[in-house]
Amino acid sequence: MLGCVIHGAGDLRVAKLPVPRPGPGEVLVAVRYGGICGSDLHYWRHGGVGDFRLREPMVLGHEVVGTVLAHGAGAEGPAPGTAVAVHPATPCGRCPECAGGRANVCRDTRYLGSAARFPHVQGGFAARIAVPAGQMRALPEGLGLRRAALAEPLSVALHSLRRAGDVSGRHVLVTGAGPIGCLVVAAAKAAGAARVTATDLVPEALGYAAVAGADTLVRADDPGDAGWPEEVDVAVEASGVAAGLGTCLRLVRRGGVVVQLGMLPPGRSPFAGNLLVSREIELRGAFRFDVEFDDALQLLAAQGEFDGLISSVVPLRDAGTLGAAFELAADRGRSCKVLLEFTG
Repeated sequence: MLGCVIHGAGDLRVAKLPVPRPGPGEVLVAVRYGGICGSDLHYWRHGGVGDFRLREPMVLGHEVVGTVLAHGAGAEGPAPGTAVAVHPATPCGRCPECAGGRANVCRDTRYLGSAARFPHVQGGFAARIAVPAGQMRALPEGLGLRRAALAEPLSVALHSLRRAGDVSGRHVLVTGAGPIGCLVVAAAKAAGAARVTATDLVPEALGYAAVAGADTLVRADDPGDAGWPEEVDVAVEASGVAAGLGTCLRLVRRGGVVVQLGMLPPGRSPFAGNLLVSREIELRGAFRFDVEFDDALQLLAAQGEFDGLISSVVPLRDAGTLGAAFELAADRGRSCKVLLEFTG
């Protein structure tokens, strides 16, 4: 079978991999679509994401959907032929975080396509994958595999809003209109936000934020843009740059909440700490997700507007098509969410 393997910065290959057999408690899935995430792009461009660095070849991908093919011994779950989305995390279930209901920050989790631990956890960008049965989610009625491929990044967006608190009737600022930022916009509107302002440097990215439901679009590099709000109730930093965090701290109201969702570069990042103190701003981190995965599938089933955020579907055939897909996903002037399609 074909798979997408990263060997180091700039070294991305289509490889022929052995078809896995499902072990005890596992399910074999025929992958149909895999969404190219910002972390996949970081592995490709820089050989790592945040503080997680590549130390061995790794199959990329954690935003995957497909069809159940077979069960391993003792596995329970959706029957063969069922369309499923794959929850990419396998928390340990034993640490204090898991016991406290915060499995998304489990200290010993396994996450598809992640170099956070060694040996790395191989990902889902392959025609067949074997994963624990408990990570299977049958798709709700009316939800097709293509749109369901947004479940993982939408879960990330939903978790960031959970960290922010109730946003109904509030003005929410989202800095960064990449795929995650656009999904935060959509999730905030679905949660009843009265107004959502999205900022970005790229006009085409702001266009996708409008598709997601943003009420106001602001060029982040234009201080004179008439769309800049005087203040907001909640700010979600989704760009992963220190300047975006600075914007959030400057514009959130006194006593407001800022959620840092974008993964900042390795090392130290400067921020306006005095604003945090003098305005009693609450700065909260948001990392991955847990139970929000099921909520994301229900939301995707209910709203067809999410289809507009899928800008391209690229069949995985060879190194040329794979490279083109990653180049497209990295070009924010031409794409929002790019899906790889696996067949055979």
